[in-house]
Amino acid sequence: MAFKIASSPHVSTNLHTNTVMKRVALCLIPGLAVQSYYFGFGTLIQLVLAVSIAYCAEAAVMKLRHKNIKATLADNSALVTAALLAVAIPPLAPWWLIVIGTLFAIVIVKQLYGGLGNNVFNPAMAAYVLLLISFPVQMTSWVAPQTLALHQADVLSSLQSIFELNAPYLAEHFRLGIDGTTMATPLDTLKTDLSMGLTTTESMSKPIFSGMAAEGWFWVNMAYLAGGVIMLKLKVIRWHISGAIIASLFVCASFGFLISPDTFVSPIMHLFSGGTMLAAFFIATDPVTAATSPRGRLIFGAMIGVLIYVIRTFGGYPDAVAFAVLLANMCAPFIDYYIRPRSYGHRTGN
Repeated sequence: MAFKIASSPHVSTNLHTNTVMKRVALCLIPGLAVQSYYFGFGTLIQLVLAVSIAYCAEAAVMKLRHKNIKATLADNSALVTAALLAVAIPPLAPWWLIVIGTLFAIVIVKQLYGGLGNNVFNPAMAAYVLLLISFPVQMTSWVAPQTLALHQADVLSSLQSIFELNAPYLAEHFRLGIDGTTMATPLDTLKTDLSMGLTTTESMSKPIFSGMAAEGWFWVNMAYLAGGVIMLKLKVIRWHISGAIIASLFVCASFGFLISPDTFVSPIMHLFSGGTMLAAFFIATDPVTAATSPRGRLIFGAMIGVLIYVIRTFGGYPDAVAFAVLLANMCAPFIDYYIRPRSYGHRTGN
């Protein structure tokens, strides 16, 4: 019999790594489907590119390290990393963007530290931050939601835009809204408008917003929330990190909104725009880079929620998910050190 050792937290004794990763990938499907519906086929094309590069890069590194290539690829961790990066970047971003990001995530962030279980930072989010800092224009060029788009991208035009096979204006062509103006993401629109002296109410009167949340983004976040609930039911993740992120972000946003509703965004907008639900259930819950004890996971999640709110509200980036997760990853060892579960039989005093 083989003696198997797995890193904590031990969610289930009969769930192997490849099964956990496969279930995470399957639970991403609802969010991926809704995101593709609102933002076109570009997301699916980016996914195929990212997964292909991730598997090739991981196989090459394993060959250089003289490790078992088949066993490494079979754990499906490269699949999840590639999928998370693919859904995080703009659908019509140029092909070389996803290639650089995926190579950095797999080769540098994951394998350079020894492979799965040894990486300090979440690979997908580290790659996202690298791309955002290095190529800010390409990383902020999101297309308009299909329900508000002046021109809708089909499969062929998406391929032409991503691989830059035709006119270079194609990606910009699909960013135009029904009124002919170039549309930014909802969080970017809000931040820009508030810096120009507009109130939250005035900004949210634009077509990109629908009711209390953002057009398209609300349902994308709802879909990732549904996938996260399925993961909770399957015991792939535990509720502590996800619940703490949502609760802390809701409390911070509610407090600011109550103080000044004209200059602070509502909690509904914070929860159901950008990558909030994707981060809460699929990114921050990575057991390798998160805190391990129940109390530690609560602190870890609350830290991410607070950081998301602070960076979104006072920082220079509209969506702060990646930065918040990486900063919390840095603090995870510190949290684990001071929030350790007591050993059985521990006595507090004489």
